[in-house]
Amino acid sequence: MKVILLENIKRVGAIGEIKDVKRGFARNFLIANKKALYASKENINQVEKIKNDLAKKDNEKKQQSKAIAEKINRKKYTVQKLCTETKELYGSVKPTEISKLIKEIDNIEIKPSMIQPTKEIKSIGNYKVKITLHSEVDAEITLNVESSETI
Repeated sequence: MKVILLENIKRVGAIGEIKDVKRGFARNFLIANKKALYASKENINQVEKIKNDLAKKDNEKKQQSKAIAEKINRKKYTVQKLCTETKELYGSVKPTEISKLIKEIDNIEIKPSMIQPTKEIKSIGNYKVKITLHSEVDAEITLNVESSETI
C-alpha cells in the first residue's frame, strides 16, 4: 500500500516521501497516528503544498527532542522492586514504569513507546535503556534496579 509520510520515521522514510508499506502497518500505525496519508492524487498535491510547513514542524520537534535529550542523557535512575532471594524480580520493569519514573523525577513527558530497554529487566542490577525521542535524536539512561525488600 502506498502512503505519503507526514513526518520523518526511522527505518521508513522522510517527510513527503511516497513509500510502499504493508497494509496493516499503514492502517494500524501510520494513518491511525496521523504520520501518513493514503497516496491518492489529491493527497499528493496537498502534501506538496504543505511540505515546507511539515519540515518546519519536524525541525521544531527535533529541537525539543534535543533539549530533552540533553536533560536526561546518561542520567541514572533508581527503581525499587520486590525480589526473591536469588535477586530475581517479581515481574519486570516495563517502559510505562520507566516513563512514570522520569515524569516524577524530571517532570519530562516521555511516551512508553519511545523507551527500549537493551534487554528485559527481570533482576537486580544496572541496565542501559535507549530512548528514541525523534527519528534523529536518541538518549540513553542507566536504570539501577534495587531490592525494596526480599520475600
